[in-house]
Amino acid sequence: MAVLPIIVAPDKRLKTKCKSVDSVDENIVQLMADMLETMYLAPGIGLAAPQIGVTKRIIVVDTAGKDEDPQPYKMVNPELLGVSEETWIHEEGCLSLPEHYADVERPERIAVRYLDETGTRKELEADGLLATCIQHEMDHLDGLLFVDHISALKRNMILRKLTKSKKLDLANAAE
Repeated sequence: MAVLPIIVAPDKRLKTKCKSVDSVDENIVQLMADMLETMYLAPGIGLAAPQIGVTKRIIVVDTAGKDEDPQPYKMVNPELLGVSEETWIHEEGCLSLPEHYADVERPERIAVRYLDETGTRKELEADGLLATCIQHEMDHLDGLLFVDHISALKRNMILRKLTKSKKLDLANAAE
């Protein structure tokens, strides 16, 4: 397995709409294993393929707590089958927007269909944090970030800070 570099916003690669995966082969299986390892080490609870520069409809999530056994989901071509009318607000962060958080309102419960790492079609009903995490990662597949769900003022503040941080990192690397 390999730890992959995570793209930090703002970056046009994070705004790309991803392509469906034709079949789950050994390359896709390895990619999902690498994504999980990268996510766990970051540390995070979700990672989408475009965050590592791969424009395929693949996400991995694991919302298990520190004292719980890992419960990873590896999803290829995930699609929402339904969402609840009830919503909830949860503070979201993102590995591509490090150290920035905002309250985002999303449906509280979802039903999702996807292919697992064996290529088997699965359906999952999720609520709470797992539902939020899946929706957040699925947004990445369509070029959306959690900041796209908040006010323009807050979004622009976060993106300006990230741009400034990237410039500082480049300047420090050049020294």
